[in-house]
Amino acid sequence: MGETLRNWAGNVTYSAKELRRPESLGALRSLVARGDRVRVLGSGHSFNLIADPGSEGVLLSLTALPPSVEVDAAARTVRVAGGVRYAELARAVHGRGLALPNMASLPHISVAGSVATGTHGSGNTNGSLASPVREVELVLADGSELTVGRDDARFGGAVTSLGALGVVTALTLDLEPDFEVAQQVFGPLPFAELDFEAVSASAYSVSLFTDWRQSGFVHTWVKRRTDVPWDGFPWAEPATEAVHPVPGMPAVNCTQQFGVPGPWHERLPHFRPEFTPSSGSEIQSEYLLPRTDAVAALAALDAIRGTIAPVLQICEVRTVAADGQWLSPAYGRDTVAFHFTWVDDAGAVLPVVRRIEEALAPFGARPHWGKVFAVPAGVLRARYPRLGEFAALASALDPAGTFRNAFVDEVLG
Repeated sequence: MGETLRNWAGNVTYSAKELRRPESLGALRSLVARGDRVRVLGSGHSFNLIADPGSEGVLLSLTALPPSVEVDAAARTVRVAGGVRYAELARAVHGRGLALPNMASLPHISVAGSVATGTHGSGNTNGSLASPVREVELVLADGSELTVGRDDARFGGAVTSLGALGVVTALTLDLEPDFEVAQQVFGPLPFAELDFEAVSASAYSVSLFTDWRQSGFVHTWVKRRTDVPWDGFPWAEPATEAVHPVPGMPAVNCTQQFGVPGPWHERLPHFRPEFTPSSGSEIQSEYLLPRTDAVAALAALDAIRGTIAPVLQICEVRTVAADGQWLSPAYGRDTVAFHFTWVDDAGAVLPVVRRIEEALAPFGARPHWGKVFAVPAGVLRARYPRLGEFAALASALDPAGTFRNAFVDEVLG
């Protein structure tokens, strides 16, 4: 390939025979149509081999294509090119007096890659980042173009698609009127007598953090819309100094705290776009399960916290509203998500990942597609009731398997 290409955290090295950065849609279509195995590299924030086409395939980057962001203020929609990241999208949308309903904890990630892997933010009533998508534009294996909208029976498989259908060249998303958010961090919150439903519903977006070194949360990040009445957060005391989710990391990397109101895109993410998010040296895993099982799942993990804590940097617990994307980890159920930021030591982390998966198995936990997990493919397929329909859709749109790789083959069978 001429250059060693790794993911953002450096724990994955891609084995593609070449990396291509087409500069026009025509060049992209020609490249795809030549018949190689192709996988698209988003912002490189996946922690597994979902983007790797293998040693005989081509890794495709969309970063040289025009980074178009077309806002239709009257329709409250935005059409965004496949290579654009959330930070750029958010600034353009905010500049037109509009807003996305939610964002992930970091704005550094690409829009197309995020929705393709089921990435999400937080909030009982907020769906995954795929939820606002109303239309997806694809380049198929033969170089032709296809647009799939919400009125298309294939739409449920077209957005959170693992990159298995084609190259996403653009997405159209619904927007809403601009709003402000105030973010405040609160101190320790014990698990004992925890009213999880009340806590998670206390604001627009709530994130709870634990290092699993004690039975409780070390801090809670509460993000409230300033245009909505707020009853406060009576379960814990406000933090007296700014904090970073990962112990030891500088709080200056994070978005404004202490309840200072600001634009939605400068408060909903935890991290500022001009700084490295999280710790940078890490491995990540995440598991999503029914929100009704949140307290039982916390108890199951608390029982093995002595196993978790030694290799953990921080664990974040968030909620996500149900959505209709067939391969979304939040498909068909209001969800609680357990996100683990591990030390950068795969040999030490993987046995703990397997132990966590055993503990969460009774709840039908679905792993985030872009993180490290060890759930067997057969078990995974059983947890997605419409995976068979997605496999049929992938076969219909890509009969030669141009966009498949070892990761997708294992998932689809």
